[in-house]
Amino acid sequence: MSHAHDEHTTPIQVLPPDKAKIKKIWMTTLYLGLATGVEFIAAFTMESGTPKTILFVLLTFFKTFYIVGEFMHLKYEVKVLIWSVIIPCSFICWFIGAMLTEGHSVEVLRTWVLTWF
Repeated sequence: MSHAHDEHTTPIQVLPPDKAKIKKIWMTTLYLGLATGVEFIAAFTMESGTPKTILFVLLTFFKTFYIVGEFMHLKYEVKVLIWSVIIPCSFICWFIGAMLTEGHSVEVLRTWVLTWF
């Protein structure tokens, strides 16, 4: 039996756990879990309407930016890079909101016009 393979292997070095990283992971889990818990409770306790929608949108933004900052490491980058991501996302969200508002206005106008004719 040949032992040629054993000559080229290096022993695996096990490092002690980094307590700061473990704490950071648990804190991230806690923040995202709390935000999700608030969304879950609001989904079943609040009536449908504008306040509930605003709450969901704000919590979704919080979770989105927190995830992008932590897991994509954008929080540790240059501020210009952060703004180059946040500003287009904000404009896209504004555009979606504007189109939804405009669509609702068109629907109301059509309903009003159809009642007259």
